[in-house]
Amino acid sequence: MTIDTLSDSLSSPTLTPQPSFRVQTCVAHDADEQARNLHGWSQTYDQLTAGCFVGGLTELCLDHMQVFVETTSHTLRQTCEVQKDAYWFGVPTCPAGSGRIDAQVIAGDALAFRPGGIEFELLTSAGYEIFGVVVKGEVLRRYAAEVERVGLTDHVPNTQVVPIGMARKQQLCATLRQLLDDGAARGTPLSSVARNNLQASVLASLFDVGALPASEPVAMPARPRRQSIVSEARDYVLINRERAVSVPELCEQLHVSRRTLQYCFQDVLGIAPATYLRAIRLNGARRDLSNASRESRSVQDVAAAWGFWHLSQFATDYRKLFGMRPSDTLKAAIGSHHHPIADERSFAH
Repeated sequence: MTIDTLSDSLSSPTLTPQPSFRVQTCVAHDADEQARNLHGWSQTYDQLTAGCFVGGLTELCLDHMQVFVETTSHTLRQTCEVQKDAYWFGVPTCPAGSGRIDAQVIAGDALAFRPGGIEFELLTSAGYEIFGVVVKGEVLRRYAAEVERVGLTDHVPNTQVVPIGMARKQQLCATLRQLLDDGAARGTPLSSVARNNLQASVLASLFDVGALPASEPVAMPARPRRQSIVSEARDYVLINRERAVSVPELCEQLHVSRRTLQYCFQDVLGIAPATYLRAIRLNGARRDLSNASRESRSVQDVAAAWGFWHLSQFATDYRKLFGMRPSDTLKAAIGSHHHPIADERSFAH
């Protein structure tokens, strides 16, 4: 399962009329302009302290999710509303007590939360920075059911302020900042696969930090079952080698929660599922490159056959795991078989 296949059947509109799938940054010199810059929101900003206002917004709009960081120079009273059937998570980086939602103080270890279609009030102090994630309700509910194995409907926070702990809050802010920084550095629109993985990773982060309820504690599988889950995961990845299988898809296929999957991999192999899945494909690519001279296959051919479509990323991951470039493996194979050099066709080192 991917976030896209999760919601292919949904008829509701995407979060923005035309998501750009790339990080966009804008600066405003007026509070009303700042309010308008955020896609998909209905809001009004009133500036409460004197001086020339400056606001910044860095935003990534995906198929079913919006991630942003907003900075504002002056104290503001904001009347905000997210569109219906969506959920907003607001994560301030500022000192405790410098922001309020519906008159409640957002503590230093807490984030703000509101469902769509309900107006709320934010009061933010001067020099405020807040990260935001807006996700479509239907997508979040289905992800919760199929990947986290928890029914979200009964568990959505019914309060505006959700304590998650200082360390977890810092971790979430760091994750979101990295995501936006990486997107801004890339500059090009994200591919469909990259968007799916990004959306799934943000949802996983929200569950991991406790912004959303974890499933009830369940007995972890006995060791033979843990081993078979890892083995089934490997088989499934090999059967679908021509594409990158995601952790959410594996959860659906193996009928386990993400937490159970992580536990099994950590217990049996001592590594995270995503790391293992990538290593399986890299090892497969390495074996094929070692035999490629017999079939005159290029690095590009082999990478594509194992679901690596971003060649420079493939080269980086390959070198990190094996200590050499894919082209080095191919050259060594060609040398050992005394074949003419295979065409590497536009392979990016």
